Amino acid sequence: MHIPDGLISPQTYFPALLVAAPLWWWAGREFSRRVGDEALPRLAVFAALAFVLSSLMLPLPGGTSGHAIGVGLLTLIFGPWVAFLAYTLVLLLQALVMGAGGITALPVNALAMGLVGAWTTWLLFRLLRPLQIDLAVVAAVSISIVVSALLVALVLGLQPLIAQAPDGSPRFFPFGWSVTLPAILIPHLFIALAESALTLMIWRHARRRHWLPVESTGST
Repeated sequence: MHIPDGLISPQTYFPALLVAAPLWWWAGREFSRRVGDEALPRLAVFAALAFVLSSLMLPLPGGTSGHAIGVGLLTLIFGPWVAFLAYTLVLLLQALVMGAGGITALPVNALAMGLVGAWTTWLLFRLLRPLQIDLAVVAAVSISIVVSALLVALVLGLQPLIAQAPDGSPRFFPFGWSVTLPAILIPHLFIALAESALTLMIWRHARRRHWLPVESTGST
């Protein structure tokens, strides 16, 4: 669900940058504290997997793209702050190497998919884990993808209202929420189900290998 450059206004991406910058700094501190030399190669592998998953993009009429994300898996294995930072690097590489997303759109994409996606996964998993741990994984990942897609749709649909030419025409993205919400949310409902099933399989393998933090295993 990358938003490319040119579709969102400075009224959007400058405030997003002001929000994202201190959060990236804090995530860097958490990364230094939580990820040791032993876990670093493993993080690189899972970040590469997220890169591949989110690089398989289906263009959508709402001005973005439909694809798996991978941030839920990163969150369940490394925690939300590390997942946010790692996914930001994934988005940056995709923008620089593949032209997917963009530099000005990076803060919005990182906040919508990296930060909100990671924390939605983490909080829902912890809330639902006492009921049934596999269900918690599937529900947390699925809902986090839908929430991220909702945020992207809302940001895009807001552009005609906040960035207009003197004649009232949109300067950037021209379509409102009546277009962006169904165009982005409906495909991502199906993507969420598929990605959550894939995440569960990989998460089970990581659990058997004892790669997970204690709070992600169901142990107390």
